[in-house]
Amino acid sequence: MVSLHPLVCPLSVSSCSSDIFRCSLWSSCYRSACFAPKRRNSSKTEQRSFICNASWQELAGVLLFSAIPFTAVKAIANSPLGESLQRKMEEEKKSAEKKSSKFKALADKARKESCWYGEDRPRWLGPISYEYPSYLTGDLPGDYGFDIAGLGKDPVALRKYFKYVIFNILMEAIMHVLLLLVIFEILHARWAMLASIGALIPEILDLLGAFHFVEPVWWRVGYSKLKGDTLDYLGIQGLHFAGSQGVVVIAICQALLMVGPEYARYCGTEALEPLGIYLPGDINYPGGALFDPLNLSNDPEAFEELKVKEIKNGRLAMVAWLGFYVQAALTGKGPVQNLIDFISDPFHNNFLNSLNIMKFVI
Repeated sequence: MVSLHPLVCPLSVSSCSSDIFRCSLWSSCYRSACFAPKRRNSSKTEQRSFICNASWQELAGVLLFSAIPFTAVKAIANSPLGESLQRKMEEEKKSAEKKSSKFKALADKARKESCWYGEDRPRWLGPISYEYPSYLTGDLPGDYGFDIAGLGKDPVALRKYFKYVIFNILMEAIMHVLLLLVIFEILHARWAMLASIGALIPEILDLLGAFHFVEPVWWRVGYSKLKGDTLDYLGIQGLHFAGSQGVVVIAICQALLMVGPEYARYCGTEALEPLGIYLPGDINYPGGALFDPLNLSNDPEAFEELKVKEIKNGRLAMVAWLGFYVQAALTGKGPVQNLIDFISDPFHNNFLNSLNIMKFVI
């Protein structure tokens, strides 16, 4: 719920701009590493409401500045500069398409020779005898034959079990979503790896004394915002980007500003071509100077192995975040401090004792 009330002072450019920068809170990496709550020197604990008190000028500023990226892209694409970039991109695209068939052949050969793909790849149960799903053939990176829920089955094979058209349509829609799980897994794995860095590095720097944050623990930064505290950018007191705004305005910024990137991802690698940017890869591995500045994909054999390493580390990061959540709920500390406590006294500072403490508190 957003309550609107007029402001005495007119909206300034810096006020509107602040809403955009404030949207960087969506990334746990930035949220943990860059933001810290400003503590007030009040002795009384003030009960705050979760209702966002935002003026109509501020909300209008959010809408206005959220439209800037779309307008800028359209303006560049229709300008002489955009036309020049597109001509250059078309030449690059023709050259890359000629090499794509050769690269694909080398990639297929690398997969056949790699121990991480095909029928002889490692399985999740190792030497234990188990009837693995036949539809998991080892073509995808990180395919260990694990699909106990049957999410990767062919929708054609399932459709015959339903007699009514309504169920056929429903199952086709569901299976279409399930087939996108491969894309979603890579996407969330990459977010989890980035967010893990953002959660660990501030706490490590603070414990080592290299840099002191007002609040180095990842979850307390967002929690302070729920309490209504003002956030300081880079931990510098007084440097606010919409610091007085509530969670609702941040959520609106997040939704509006993510429309563009999500739409571009939905359209695929061709979405950036109006700007003269050609991505030679696919939606999961777009490549090019923008997404592969180190040219890691130039070697097909190494690139196929890197795909496996990426998804393996991404899965570990997603599981690690589950641990971060549980640790925060049970101990109220950060993951690094929990690790230090466990190493110092593993018999008392462990998961089981934390559960016993929670039972006692409850």
